Amino acid sequence: MLKEEHEVAALGAPHNPAPPTSTVIHIRSKTSVPDHVVWSLFNTLFMNSCCLGFIAFAYSVKSRDRKMVGDVTGDQAYASTAKCLNIWALILGIITTILLIIIPILILQAYQ
Repeated sequence: MLKEEHEVAALGAPHNPAPPTSTVIHIRSKTSVPDHVVWSLFNTLFMNSCCLGFIAFAYSVKSRDRKMVGDVTGDQAYASTAKCLNIWALILGIITTILLIIIPILILQAYQ
């Protein structure tokens, strides 16, 4: 047996009275909240009933700004408001479009 091996065998394994500690790092995955900018832009250009599309677009941009800063709570709040405004703008736009088609047809039928 070599001298170094004999010294290691004589010393034995290192004795540490403290228990081994471990560190756990929790890495949160970033939740991707849609900011609805494209939908808001569509509603602004085509179905801007009561300016709801434009207001939704403003909230969508605010949501995107909050996302860039890292404010998840603000991002979710602005995105939720933009989504509700987009839904209302879409519903009112569809109803207005249907009424603009049906009313002239009914008027033309009444005169014939």
